[in-house]
Amino acid sequence: MHRFVLPYVWPILTGVLLAALLLFAFPEHIPNPFNNAPAPAQTPASPLVTASEQASSRPAPEVRQAAPLSRDQGPASYSHAVNQAAPAVVNVYSSRIVERDQHPLMSDPFFQQFFNGDDATTHQRMLSSLGSGVIISHDGYVLTNHHVINGADEIQVALRDGRETLAEVIGTDPESDLAVLRINLEDLPVIEMADSEDVAVGDVALAIGNPFGVGQTVTMGIISATGRSHLGLNAYEDFIQTDAAINPGNSGGALVNPDGALVGINTAIFSRSGGSQGIGFAIPANLAHSILDELVTQGRVIRGWLGIEAQALSRELAASFGLRTPQGVIVAGVVSGGPADKAGLQPGDILLSVDGKTVLDARATMSNIASIEPGTSLPLTIVRSGERIDVTLEVGERPIINDAPAGERPSDS
Repeated sequence: MHRFVLPYVWPILTGVLLAALLLFAFPEHIPNPFNNAPAPAQTPASPLVTASEQASSRPAPEVRQAAPLSRDQGPASYSHAVNQAAPAVVNVYSSRIVERDQHPLMSDPFFQQFFNGDDATTHQRMLSSLGSGVIISHDGYVLTNHHVINGADEIQVALRDGRETLAEVIGTDPESDLAVLRINLEDLPVIEMADSEDVAVGDVALAIGNPFGVGQTVTMGIISATGRSHLGLNAYEDFIQTDAAINPGNSGGALVNPDGALVGINTAIFSRSGGSQGIGFAIPANLAHSILDELVTQGRVIRGWLGIEAQALSRELAASFGLRTPQGVIVAGVVSGGPADKAGLQPGDILLSVDGKTVLDARATMSNIASIEPGTSLPLTIVRSGERIDVTLEVGERPIINDAPAGERPSDS
C-alpha cells in the first residue's frame, strides 16, 4: 500500500511548500476579503464653521450660468420657470438650546427655600427658526441668509422631493447677510445663476421660499428697483427691490427670472405690520456668487479696510470747513493702529478723493474700498484745517466684525 501512496505524497508536499514560499515572498497578492465591503455611512457633519486653513484646500463651486433673458415677449404661464428653479429651493430649519429665563420670584430667598437650587438654574429650552436656501452646485453647496442660521446648534435642510439631512456651515458673512451650507446627498437639483447686472426694472420676478413654514410657495411681481442702499440692513448694501410677496420664512430663498434663473437671494422686507407690503429686497446673484467663492475657498470674505469711520458731509458742515459744496466725507474716527492711523489721518479730516475718484457718499466709498485687495497702495486726498493734503496708505484687511443687530453694525471703512 505504501508503495502506491508514496509517489503522490511527495508532489503534494512540494506544492504546499512552494505555495507557502510564494505567499511569503509576495504578500501583496494575498486577496483581502474586506476590500469589497461597503464603505461606512457618512454621518452628518456638525454645524460648525470650517477653519480657514481647511477652506484653502477646497475648490470654488462650479455653478451653472444661465443664458441671457429674452425680453421680446412675455409668457402666459411661468410654470416652466417654477419647474426649473423650485426643486433647488430648500427649507432650512435651525435650532439652538438656550437657558430658560429664571422667574423673578426665584430671586426672593423666601421662595428659594421651597425649591431645589439646581432645578431653578438648569432649565433649558429649544429655540427653532425657519428660512429658505438655494442649492447652487452639485457638490451640495447651499446659499442662505446669515440671520437664518446665526447661532444655530443644528441645521436641517429639507428638499422639495421629501429628502432631509443635516447641514454643515462652511462660512458666514454677517456684513452681507449671506451664509454657505453644505449637504451630503446625491442627485441634487441645481439652480442656474443669471447675470444680475442684466436685471432691469420692470422685469418679471418670482420669489420662491417657505413663508411662515406653510411649505414651498411661489409669488410673482416685478423688479421695482436696483442698487438700493442706505437702508440700514447690512454693512454692504446693493439690493434688488421687488414687489413679489416676501414674508418671514422666505429669507434665503430664490428670486428668479421668467426663465427660472437665480437673480437674487431674498433677504429682507420693509413692513410696518410684519407682513409683505410690496417692498422686498434681494442680494444680487453676482454678489452672492463672489461671496460664495470666497467663503468656500478662503473660509472668510476678504475686504479692504482703511480703519476710519466716515460720516456724511452736510452743507452746513461743508461751509464750516470752508468748502463751497458738500463734497467728500468727514473722518469721524480713526482706529488705533489701523492703516489710516499709520498714515497720519486724524478725526476731523475731510476725505475728498480715493484713488483719484471724488468721494460723494460714505457708504459707496466704504463699498469701493472693500473691493480693493489688502496690501494695495492707495492715494487719498484730504482737507485738514483748510489745506489739501495728499496721503498714500497701504490698504489693510477688514477685521471680522462681531455680529450685531441691523442698524447697530459699525459703518467704518
